[in-house]
Amino acid sequence: DKTVSLRKDLSEMHEWITQAEEEYLERDFEYKTPDELQKAVEELKRAKEEAMQKEVKVKLITDSVNNFITKAPPAAHEAFKKELDVLITSYQRLCSRLNGKCKTLEEVWACWRELLCYLDVENKWLNEIELKLKATENIQGGAEEISESLDSLESLMRHPEDNRNQIRELAQTLTDGGILDELINEKLEKFNTRWEELQQEAVRRQKSLEQSIQSAQETDKTLRLIQESLAVIDKQLTAYIADRVDAAQVPQEAQ
Repeated sequence: DKTVSLRKDLSEMHEWITQAEEEYLERDFEYKTPDELQKAVEELKRAKEEAMQKEVKVKLITDSVNNFITKAPPAAHEAFKKELDVLITSYQRLCSRLNGKCKTLEEVWACWRELLCYLDVENKWLNEIELKLKATENIQGGAEEISESLDSLESLMRHPEDNRNQIRELAQTLTDGGILDELINEKLEKFNTRWEELQQEAVRRQKSLEQSIQSAQETDKTLRLIQESLAVIDKQLTAYIADRVDAAQVPQEAQ
């Protein structure tokens, strides 16, 4: 009876290990959506915890087999000892593989969340550029005011490339593993297209503002020259009036 009971325990444990390997380690997994990836992470965590809980069962079987060996005839020792060694080796291998896969998927999930964070930061920056471009679309004012707008736009455009590089690296890491590749490619294409379009528009706006500054400066210069000329004429007329000069004697340019 003891032999039958031990073999039953060993057999059930072997069967559980085989099923766990087939369910969590042997199947080919494809993660095409964040929900699928998150679900897989949670499943692996539960599987890892369940495997750890089986340690008590493995220890009980080990103690039972060792206890049986001390009392059973030598002929029965070898077979049970071998079965126990196979069980312990299989169990330890399963735990190691589950831990490894769980850690890998957790890192993949963290990588995905990090990618989303970088995309969010960069899209917020692109939103700022979009607003700045709209604000400077039909800007009115003198050279100084336009110059301030140009400085503000140029300051906003001096944005480090670090985040964009991180986005490329994180996306490459995930898609190389075939994880969320379609979704990531779609997000990156949308982001890169918007980035390029706004960069080009910003360059055009910078050139436009520079030309507007030059035109405003030329206008300011012309107005200043006119004002200076009018001041000189006004001074001459004032002097003529003070000297009671007849209008016919006033020079043609002063008239």
